[in-house]
Amino acid sequence: QVQLIESGGGLVQAGGSLRLSCAASGRTFNSNAVGWFRQAPGKEREFVATIDWGGGTKYYADSVKGRFTISRDNAKNTVYLQMNSLKPEDTAVYYCAAKRSLYRYSDPITYDYWGQGTQVTVSS
Repeated sequence: QVQLIESGGGLVQAGGSLRLSCAASGRTFNSNAVGWFRQAPGKEREFVATIDWGGGTKYYADSVKGRFTISRDNAKNTVYLQMNSLKPEDTAVYYCAAKRSLYRYSDPITYDYWGQGTQVTVSS
């Protein structure tokens, strides 16, 4: 079992930055790939970024490439999402999720564990 807790969300002006954290408990966390997803009101949950267990392989959605950076510190059982140059369209609830491999990494249905989400609001 893996339990995930997101933090770091908030209200920021367009062009600003936030860093989200996903803290995990559970012995198998360090062997899991971790992804970030987001869901805006009335929209489907969409893939943002993912990282493999070792931190060497990362994938990003085109909409965030060059602005967001995913990283992990396995010693702290934490995955981060650094978000720069934020836009109003980045406003959403952000979720982290874990799974065993990167297979079909952008499909939320393939993830086994989910956090409760953290709200990110970007004002124009």
